[in-house]
Amino acid sequence: MKEYSLADVPLGPFEGTPITVYSARGKNARLHVARACGQLRASDVKTAQVGLDAAVMGRLCSRCTEWGSWVRPTTALGMFLRALGGVGLLHQLQSYTEPDEDECWTQEEVEVAAEVLHSDAAVTDDDGEDVREDAERLQGLVFSYWHGAAESLHQAQSVLASFPWLEDWAQRALGVKAEFLETLRAQVALFVEPAGLLAAAAAATTEPPGLSGEDPAFAVLGSSEKVSTALNALWRRWQRAAESSWVGSPARSYMSHYLVQDIRSNRKGHAEALAGAARLIDSWEAQACALAASADGKSTQRVTVCLSEDTEETARERGGLLEGLDSWTQGVVATWVVGADWGRRTLTLDVPALIAERLHAPSSDVACEPPREEADAIEPSRTPADRLSAIRPGVFDDTPVFDRQPVTAEHIRALRTFTRSSDELYIVISVSGGVEVLPLDVVERRLGQGWSGVLVAGASDLPESVIGTWAQTAGSEPEASGSHWTGGCSDAHDLHFGEEFGGTDGTRQTVRRTYFDADRARNLRLLALTRGVHDLRTLDAGSERVLPLAVWEGALASDRLDLAPFKQPGGDRWHRGSGLPLGPLAVAQIYTTNADPQTEGKGHSPLCRHARERGVAANDDLLTVTDLLARDDFDWCGKCGGYAVRKLTDTQVSYYRAAHRLHAITGQLDRGRSHDDADTVLSQLEELADWQPIDEEGWYTSDSWRWHEAIRNLKRRVERTRRGEIS
Repeated sequence: MKEYSLADVPLGPFEGTPITVYSARGKNARLHVARACGQLRASDVKTAQVGLDAAVMGRLCSRCTEWGSWVRPTTALGMFLRALGGVGLLHQLQSYTEPDEDECWTQEEVEVAAEVLHSDAAVTDDDGEDVREDAERLQGLVFSYWHGAAESLHQAQSVLASFPWLEDWAQRALGVKAEFLETLRAQVALFVEPAGLLAAAAAATTEPPGLSGEDPAFAVLGSSEKVSTALNALWRRWQRAAESSWVGSPARSYMSHYLVQDIRSNRKGHAEALAGAARLIDSWEAQACALAASADGKSTQRVTVCLSEDTEETARERGGLLEGLDSWTQGVVATWVVGADWGRRTLTLDVPALIAERLHAPSSDVACEPPREEADAIEPSRTPADRLSAIRPGVFDDTPVFDRQPVTAEHIRALRTFTRSSDELYIVISVSGGVEVLPLDVVERRLGQGWSGVLVAGASDLPESVIGTWAQTAGSEPEASGSHWTGGCSDAHDLHFGEEFGGTDGTRQTVRRTYFDADRARNLRLLALTRGVHDLRTLDAGSERVLPLAVWEGALASDRLDLAPFKQPGGDRWHRGSGLPLGPLAVAQIYTTNADPQTEGKGHSPLCRHARERGVAANDDLLTVTDLLARDDFDWCGKCGGYAVRKLTDTQVSYYRAAHRLHAITGQLDRGRSHDDADTVLSQLEELADWQPIDEEGWYTSDSWRWHEAIRNLKRRVERTRRGEIS
């Protein structure tokens, strides 16, 4: 079989893509995509940007070709190169094209092994060794190669579906693989007993018999109710075993022991119960065989089955397309398959009616589609939509935003397939939603609902010039007065008061809770994107947590807000409010698991251990500080306080601190403590009167008027106190 290299691969739309290469001085020097490549030993290194073509591919050093990082992996070119290298397309085209040299067998050996396994008699060779063991070993080997060949062809065709310009180039290699796969399938079919497949299908469709508990043979099991329960359990166990294999009754004779497994073998009645169980199993086997024999085995039905698409977890458990199927389904596929599209996991079978009935059953290992007409079996030519779904420049971050093409569900699946890890969050833009920050799972879900938009950038696309500096600053920033460990500073006039609610503290929290240095930059990138999200509930992808807990702890403050300055004055001069306007704090967001006292369950912070520290979920309740101040009927958790505050902006933190300073001055006046240092108090009031939003030109609203009116009233009280008047 011909060996393929990257230089042989048609580049299609990636032809001419600029890449940076390094080389020694010299016209024919090898090119390297990494300056630190071990094969680049020259002291005088030349750096150049060249257009990717066959000549450049041919000059690349072998190490860079195999392992080099040419471009960022989440670009279309990065995915293309990953799809080709490693165990990708080039490896698959050269795999499972012929029998392995170390594990070679002949057709005659397979036929002999199948005949041995179909026989019930024990067979030994001239040396007295069990021939059946050798036959079973060869059967396992042939099945294993069949599984591997099918999976390899599936992977190759899946890659070609994302890069269709490679199809003509790979056609010959695919033909060789398909031919070898068919050879293996025919050999597998020799081991399968079609009559056993029919009997298994009959067993699966057989209704449970009426098993009486009055049979004296089973008296050792106890009362009639216990006997009936045990016999029905034996029936279910037998049916599960019978319906999942093509092997006949001798292989299931051991199951009679399950009936008496909890009874000592020397106990009276044990042997009778064991013999009775064996008779029952034999009768069930005979019934299944009779039903299979009476079925019409000559006329067939066309069935199209779809093999399930594995997730990353199930792929590790199942091992491949066929390996995860039970032996009965594997036998059916090997015996009656007449067509296959391995890339789309679709097989066409011509099966007897009894087999078709079992395949359509809810318990089947495969999903069945309505029969396709012959015209539908022909692969249709690719439509313009198919070509747009191919992985090419213009979808990800490898072209200017102006030239981006709409993303499709196929693009997202390819992104997950051909990159080691996709970004958790993406900036997207659409005419329906404008600019948004969304998890990739949410984008995929919206695509299924007809949404159309483009990917602008992922978290990893944020400029290093900004994120890198931010990460270094956050990592080296000293602890401020220990307030982070004590839940905040209580002195309103302290410079660190209220900082636990701010974005700067959020950055510190994310860095502190990120335990691996390699994850620090990634978590800070994600935190930066969350700060532009209008509603954090949109970041919930549903099935599993998208954002690490460290990011949520940087986006939310677990401390409760002290809203005393904004409550209305009351009769208690020691605990009354100051009636200050909420101002910029009015729209600050509050997230809780339950804000409705009529709904069962207390409200918890998304960071509370009672909420499994999961972060904000789509079904959480969103309040504002205005809502929090307007009601007093909330049923909050006593541990976490019931809610989490979204980290405040610099303006909101500044106003929160200023309001508490003003409230503290009011308290001093209420307690008659301002006359000792009236000048200092007046100076503080003058400073507070000059307060302005940090990120706005001004706040010329009724809130501003109320703020200054409160300060004027306090100034008058201080003046009266200084003149000896009663406040």
